[in-house]
Amino acid sequence: MAPKNPVMNVVASAEDAGTLDTDLENTPYPAGYQQEQKRPPPQIVWRNVMLMCLLHLVSVYALLFTVWKCKMYTLVWTVFLYFLTGLGITAGAHRLWAHRSYKAKLPLRTFLGMCQTMAFQNDIYDWARDHRVHHKFSETDADPHNALRGFFFAHVGWLLVKKHPLMEDPIVRIQRKFYLPFVLLFCFIIPSYVPTYWGESAMNAYLVCGLLRYCLNLNATWLVNSAAHMWGQHPYDYTIQPAENPFVTTLALGEGWHNYHHVFPFNNSKFV
Repeated sequence: MAPKNPVMNVVASAEDAGTLDTDLENTPYPAGYQQEQKRPPPQIVWRNVMLMCLLHLVSVYALLFTVWKCKMYTLVWTVFLYFLTGLGITAGAHRLWAHRSYKAKLPLRTFLGMCQTMAFQNDIYDWARDHRVHHKFSETDADPHNALRGFFFAHVGWLLVKKHPLMEDPIVRIQRKFYLPFVLLFCFIIPSYVPTYWGESAMNAYLVCGLLRYCLNLNATWLVNSAAHMWGQHPYDYTIQPAENPFVTTLALGEGWHNYHHVFPFNNSKFV
């Protein structure tokens, strides 16, 4: 499961936290925000560590021993689900709710909310809040996944330690209220049940369409926070860490053009 982290180990001020639902991304950086400060030792959330280790171990098993036993329809279904869940993160949680870079009517928001739930990367509210903080305090200790703390921390480590007007959208409210039941339904039950119609075994479908696909989606999103902040070109602003990374772009459905995105965060295109 994607671990839900109640508090950050380093947070912005209470005054800053209260402005997250307004114009967070337009707020100027506080004076001296890039000065290096002593950070407290991270408080490890061992439940999250164990769950992530278990997920990746089972996914490796599925990749080595189960994928080759699956029917072709099951593999096609898994790839289709990968793109659906990626769309829920890129077009939904990221571009629509975190950056408000375009407007969507209720049917599209509902569809993207379902896809984002299938991704199981925390609910829309938490995802968008963390991403807005990331843009406001990029590469500082207030950045939830500060890449200057190393690849592992930016990739997944930030999810293994405590961390510090979205709610006007009914899709966000409903998903947040019923998040766990929706996750079970959209992330695991439906993806695993559909392949049984063409004779796939329930276990194969669960391992490949459920857990392996979920694990791959997680790592594709994490690479945007880690690799795209460490390796690549800086054609739009060479003074910032985010970079243009074609490899991440391929896996994360266009989100690897990260130097451009941090310079123009409200642009809704993922492919420039």
